[in-house]
Amino acid sequence: MTDTSFLDTLLSRQSVKFVQAPGPDDAQLDCILQAAMCAPDHGAVHPWRLALVRGANVPALVDVAVRVAEAEGKPLLERKVENARRWLARVPLVILLGCRPDPQGRIRVEESRLSVAAAVMNMLNAAHALGYHGFWSTGLGTYLDGLGAALGFDALDEHFMGYLSIGTPIDAIEPKQRPDYRTLLREWSAG
Repeated sequence: MTDTSFLDTLLSRQSVKFVQAPGPDDAQLDCILQAAMCAPDHGAVHPWRLALVRGANVPALVDVAVRVAEAEGKPLLERKVENARRWLARVPLVILLGCRPDPQGRIRVEESRLSVAAAVMNMLNAAHALGYHGFWSTGLGTYLDGLGAALGFDALDEHFMGYLSIGTPIDAIEPKQRPDYRTLLREWSAG
């Protein structure tokens, strides 16, 4: 008999933006972060760069993004700023996501970014398996030139890739209707 509990967990995962404390404890966070290290990594370049933001420091992320946007002459829309403030107001943990492509240039930058994306998915799945929910956001100024450096990433060789919030859902979570994979699948053949 096959144990399907892992698959049940995997198939029930969904992104949840509005979360609150409690978040993962240190042992659970270790597990979540170690799951990131299991992502595919062409060339073993370990492109993942992560930074933890916890508790009262979380809402300050909005102020950093606003300052960088204004300095670059690309002010953020006020409604987006307010949405970000509402989102981050109760979040207990944010993992800042970065990518450091192969410094030797052997591995394509895109492959390192794909590896970081796989690491984020592993963290989302690990958090869900531990009873938490998460949300990967590429909003809040992620693509501003200076935001990564303002958040402590090396401006020369690390690319900022967004925010991963993790915590306990504020509202009840309704099961999400997923597409039937068969509507997105085709079979290829050489003949």
